[in-house]
Amino acid sequence: MRVLVVEDDPALLKRLKADLSEAGYAVDGAANGQTAEILGDQFPYDAIVLDLGLPGRAGLDVLKNWRRRGNKTPVIILTARGQWHEKVEGFTAGADDYLGKPFHMPELVARLGAVLRRAHGRPAGPLVAGAASLDEETQEVSVGETTHRLTGVEFRLLRYFMLHPGHVLSKARITDHVYDLDADQESNVIEVYINRLRQKLGKDAIKTRRGQGYVFEPPPA
Repeated sequence: MRVLVVEDDPALLKRLKADLSEAGYAVDGAANGQTAEILGDQFPYDAIVLDLGLPGRAGLDVLKNWRRRGNKTPVIILTARGQWHEKVEGFTAGADDYLGKPFHMPELVARLGAVLRRAHGRPAGPLVAGAASLDEETQEVSVGETTHRLTGVEFRLLRYFMLHPGHVLSKARITDHVYDLDADQESNVIEVYINRLRQKLGKDAIKTRRGQGYVFEPPPA
């Protein structure tokens, strides 16, 4: 899953990118409102973490502009502004959640996961599809009684597949949601990781649709 973090404090932005990457997200960053608004419209992010006190363009205005143009990407507001009326303004502008500074990273990760689950109509708890159960905290997948540790890319790829079971996903779409802007996004690399997942889930778990992409069919429970 791919996330945009918008924060004008360089040290905090660096820490957020590092910690969210460790938590299994592909992360892009923006340090001002104008850049954030462009990136949020240009790329298909799964979620956005948005500070309100931004240079150039206020975070609340950025959010309003996204929503006015039909951008429905889930947004978590991250800000030092903690008064109740400011929270109301954020939710009225289209925010999906609100976290005040200072904060604990595990709470942000938990809220981010909850927002993504709601966006895909999924319940809380481990991500389950057929016999496959994905533990997002340990980044391990269990199939029946067997548990496999996943690499960072394998984890992001499998999580995206499990949130879209039965859907035909093109290489371009997968790449957009699994890699950040700085990553090697060659499509043939995706095939390598898909083959690795097949070894762990079963060769029929991810089917190739020639000329279209891939379909995740969960291993039967």
